[in-house]
Amino acid sequence: MLSLNFDASSKRNKDTTMKSTRTFLTMSAAMTATVFAGSVSPLTMNNECESKDVFASAIRPVSNPTLFDLALPRTNVHAIFMNQQMPSRVATVGGGSAPLGGDFQVYAVQFEYALHDRLSVVATKDGYVNFDPDTTLSDESGFANLAAGLKYAMIFQPENGFALSGTATVEVPTGSDSVTEGEGDGAVNLILSSLKVAQGWQFSSGAGLHLPFDGDANAVTSFVSSHVSYQVCQYFIPLLECNWYHVVDEGDGSNRFNDQIGGALPSVIAFEGGDLLNWGASNAKDNADIVTMAAGFRSCLKENVQAGIVYEVPLTDRNKNLMDSRLTVDLVWNF
Repeated sequence: MLSLNFDASSKRNKDTTMKSTRTFLTMSAAMTATVFAGSVSPLTMNNECESKDVFASAIRPVSNPTLFDLALPRTNVHAIFMNQQMPSRVATVGGGSAPLGGDFQVYAVQFEYALHDRLSVVATKDGYVNFDPDTTLSDESGFANLAAGLKYAMIFQPENGFALSGTATVEVPTGSDSVTEGEGDGAVNLILSSLKVAQGWQFSSGAGLHLPFDGDANAVTSFVSSHVSYQVCQYFIPLLECNWYHVVDEGDGSNRFNDQIGGALPSVIAFEGGDLLNWGASNAKDNADIVTMAAGFRSCLKENVQAGIVYEVPLTDRNKNLMDSRLTVDLVWNF
């Protein structure tokens, strides 16, 4: 189940420049490509996560959980908690800004059922939403959209510690209008995910498109995510992740979400909702790119149970997205 709750005002931090963003993405891509290109021995660490299967030590990314997944089909339950601070002001049409502030909490449970080593059924989005912004937006509650589909590992090479999978999910507009969900005719998410594990290191990446059936009510968006981690011991696996969200084609900005500033949100806001929301904003390409970085660690509590925590901040302008900072905590139970 997914729950969001906006409340309290957030602290400001100095914005990081786009030059740093481009440098980080270039370095991450180069490092990942180098590892994938090489022939490296699989991970063989001796701890509770160890198994004859080299993939048993692979960990799921923590940030961007509705889109960025492990490339391996697995049967698991994934519980998520988020606490996201929002900017005190956000970008609006014509270069203006509006006060917002506050924060929101997310409670989510995802499900995956592996039919065999290469194919699984995934349920990536559902839940309940509680908005309590500091100002401008209204305090509302309701349900999120539902999304589910299939994941298939096109390349599955335990001997090389490498996997490449494709995921297709359908998002159904079952959510509540009051919490900026439930508009349009739904969408398809098409995602490509990769995984490489070698000598305690893990490199994961994901890229995908969000393709709405109604391109006026929802924006066409894309994402690219990367993950690198090193298993120091079973209880401490430090990790670094980066996420890039891009607006490919904006919506028409028509009146929607009537409980939020009288339905004017899509025509007033000058960006899109990142990984969680899609408003069909007509001015979203004014600030088409959102880049975030997350740092934290995972802990292998038992052979089939992993916990994770990351702290995430935007590298692009904080006032031009919905995130000032985000804390994500999760628990993954594989069975």
